[in-house]
Amino acid sequence: MEASIESSGKGFISDASETATKEQVPICEDEKFFTCDGGSNEFSQKCLLMRHFHAHANEKPFSSGVCEAEFSQKGALEMHFRIHTKEKPYSCGFCSKTFNRRWDLDRHFRIHTKEKPYSCDVCSKRFSDKCNLNHHLRTHTNEKPYLCNVCNKAFSRKSDLDIHIRIHTKEKPYSCDVCRKQFSQKGALDTHFRTHTNEKPYSCDVCGKQFSQKSNLNVHFRIHSNEKPFSCDTHNKEFSQKSLLNEHFCTPTNEKPYSCDVCSKKFSWKSALDTHFWTHTNEKPFSCDVCGKQFSQRGNLTLHFRLHSKEKPYSCDLCNKQFSRKDELNKHFRTHTNEKPYSCDICNKHFSLQSNLIRHFRLHTNEKPYCCESFFPSLRMSRCNEELKDLLDEELKHVAD
Repeated sequence: MEASIESSGKGFISDASETATKEQVPICEDEKFFTCDGGSNEFSQKCLLMRHFHAHANEKPFSSGVCEAEFSQKGALEMHFRIHTKEKPYSCGFCSKTFNRRWDLDRHFRIHTKEKPYSCDVCSKRFSDKCNLNHHLRTHTNEKPYLCNVCNKAFSRKSDLDIHIRIHTKEKPYSCDVCRKQFSQKGALDTHFRTHTNEKPYSCDVCGKQFSQKSNLNVHFRIHSNEKPFSCDTHNKEFSQKSLLNEHFCTPTNEKPYSCDVCSKKFSWKSALDTHFWTHTNEKPFSCDVCGKQFSQRGNLTLHFRLHSKEKPYSCDLCNKQFSRKDELNKHFRTHTNEKPYSCDICNKHFSLQSNLIRHFRLHTNEKPYCCESFFPSLRMSRCNEELKDLLDEELKHVAD
């Protein structure tokens, strides 16, 4: 395909140079235009026609001297080159945050102005970014055009596919400049970095409380809106957090469909059966690299390892208290919200902790699972309980030290 220059009116000053000059810009509607043979597109400057022609020919004449990237437009090369130079020439007048692309600044600016110029034609929901609108539209069409070449899982957004691919490649391209911890997602690195800076960029419009993560702000806002988007279809209960719904699934029920092939003990959940089965096999497949202690559950190993690393990755956005375990943070958070998500199916009494509900439930069942080993030496705690007891003993010893 060849590009040609066709006349559609009066003449113009110059068409010899491929670089546009001020003299080439038409001064009236009757001026001569540059037209592409491949379609009806017309251009006021020859350089715009040549840029368009590269799209037809799939030609990429501009290459980076630093990496192997190639581009069809010089402007795209210049923007790419800022990745190498770390140049960010565009800065926000409100918060001084800098960007390497102008439209990134424009998109960021709407955070301050609360402007949402793009709306969904189906449900009228509004967005500050056109890209987010396009992603939202796929929730109506259920379109998932991006497919993983490894496991064939489909995604509605290319960024989600890129993140998913790192599960297979184990790639963690983002590292913290302070502690060198690595992450597979840029957002995870940004969230982690705030543990060093104590930055809290998200604030509640109702009460002014500030948060380091937008997700925590969303959860907090449900205190004001009384929104409970997570529901249990079995018990017809609603929850403000997905973690509370997951914990609700672990509350005691009368159904125990999973039974052990060795001792016929029954369980409400398959995961509980799997954990119990290791009491027969004495299997402890997870071991600590520091002290060599072994565990039957990976989660117990993770909790144990934080005794060595002193890591407390979970912090309360209201009082900044830190915790080594997510469930401890969730329990603590209810001291602020006074939420009691656990209720007894028999008497409907409510509790803030699942352990309190379990203890209460035994008043109805008359269950007494703990006995003195001095009188009944044949009765022993399960291996899972032994490990949890050891973990608690270690934590108490750590606190005492």
